[in-house]
Amino acid sequence: EYYLRQQLKMIRKELGEDEDGSAEIKEWREKIDAAELPEHVLEVANKELDRLERINPASAEYSVVTTYLDWLVTLPWNKLTEDHLDLKEARRILDEDHYGLDDIKDRILEVLAVRKLKPDAHGPILCFVGPPGVGKTSLGKSIARAMGRNFVRMSLGGVRDEAEIRGHRRTYVGALPGRILQQIRKAGSSNPVFMLDEVDKMASDFRGDPASAMLEVLDPAQNHSFTDHYIELEYDLSAVFFICTANYLEAIPPPLRDRMEVIRLPGYIAREKVEIARNYLAPRQIEANGLTKKQIRFTRRAFDDIVTFYTYEAGVRNLERNIGTICRKVARKLAEDGLEGQVIIKHGNLRDYLGPEKITPSWVRRRPMVGVAIGLAYTPVGGTVLEIETVMMPGKGTVRVTGQLGDVMKESASIAHSWSRANARRLRISPDRFTKRDLHLHVPAGATPKDGPSAGVTMCTSIVSRLSGRKVRSDVAMTGEITLCGNVLPIGGLREKVVAANRAKIKHVILPWENRKDLEKIPEEVREQIEFHPVKHIDEVLELALFPDANEKRRERPAKRERAVPEPAAAAG
Repeated sequence: EYYLRQQLKMIRKELGEDEDGSAEIKEWREKIDAAELPEHVLEVANKELDRLERINPASAEYSVVTTYLDWLVTLPWNKLTEDHLDLKEARRILDEDHYGLDDIKDRILEVLAVRKLKPDAHGPILCFVGPPGVGKTSLGKSIARAMGRNFVRMSLGGVRDEAEIRGHRRTYVGALPGRILQQIRKAGSSNPVFMLDEVDKMASDFRGDPASAMLEVLDPAQNHSFTDHYIELEYDLSAVFFICTANYLEAIPPPLRDRMEVIRLPGYIAREKVEIARNYLAPRQIEANGLTKKQIRFTRRAFDDIVTFYTYEAGVRNLERNIGTICRKVARKLAEDGLEGQVIIKHGNLRDYLGPEKITPSWVRRRPMVGVAIGLAYTPVGGTVLEIETVMMPGKGTVRVTGQLGDVMKESASIAHSWSRANARRLRISPDRFTKRDLHLHVPAGATPKDGPSAGVTMCTSIVSRLSGRKVRSDVAMTGEITLCGNVLPIGGLREKVVAANRAKIKHVILPWENRKDLEKIPEEVREQIEFHPVKHIDEVLELALFPDANEKRRERPAKRERAVPEPAAAAG
């Protein structure tokens, strides 16, 4: 073997490969020594380097090995950044970047407090759930800044291949590690704030299920030994602060959801949007469009009008777009006409910049009607108000439902109709109306799919109103699931629904008795503007929502209930 190696050395020298090859090997050895790799990684790196010495540089295998070695020495195996553990400074940074969101800020400060007391504590795994535009993604950057950590972001929207998470095996041409380790290398440390965006929008097909691959990443009991298919060595992810974001919690697979601490980010109310526009969005857009505060000023009334008449959203993305549109038009005026002085954006000239009002508030066109009841719904983009309509016509007693309703919502309509028919005598409805009349129930916005049981009481109110001829009050909205016995069952998303009701100038909200405990989560200023009516049975809903008979005009609003949030013991039922 010795003679053969000497001959090989002479041949390489004659070909001019000896010096370059040994120099590259020497360079790799220096890199490996400088990388301060863990023992198990160092052993593999040296083996691969020994193999590289025996491979012809012209071989395809040579580049495969060098790429693998490059990943081994550039991954931050033992590199950790030092956390900033000054809680007051962290709070200042979080308040500086985001308005409100007190629950999340408190949770981050709790993490820092734990790190201060126990430096080797594992990183938490949080999941921010809320409608678009409420600040989920930007909050991750602020958290990283407050903690003094590096920040990386990975979007999971549309990811279908498990190899995106765990990488490809080295037997494949052009194989690379998965995006988890790619982002860790980009961060340059093993304890970054790692944001997994749109975790509810992963899909699966014949290439595997990425959601299942994420189980190992997000499980504190497993992620200390995460194995990528390409690296094939255990990598410790336990120090990473993972933050997931989602619009819809139910779309996340249950095993994955179980591994995360869910924190809900509710939609903003009008006052919060105005404050965000004044203190965050407007200054940012003014600077982004080359203006100064001496050249443009927004009045508070202008912000109020933009929120009310030009946007209808839970977040503030469209609000920022409209402010940006105004700033661009002002910048153009200054550039073209050379205007001097300050441009004031106010109620009187808002149409000159944004055009006619885009949103007609629902309270402008609302009046008491027969067969039209107002319901509250929760969607991935926040709460909304739904008008459920019922009409009656000659027929054979059939019920038709339209409006792109899902199976659960169709069943709610059937339950509402069956309860109405079973209690027709008590409701003073002629039996002929169930045998010689057809009902058509429609939920407007027909292009939008809808589902869920919480519209049951609204459907029942609409059907009873049409069959009895009694008008439905137009300042009352309701939400709740109904049973065949007429019981009203609890629902979810109450805060978002109530905020939507407040936005639509609703004065009374009927809710299930068991949801009284959720009233604590509703902003105090909203609670002061709405009367809440917790109910146990549909009879109470009809008494509150319907006028006494078909001929009586509207005289009074529903009787006031207690506005105060009930005691926890009373709410437990």
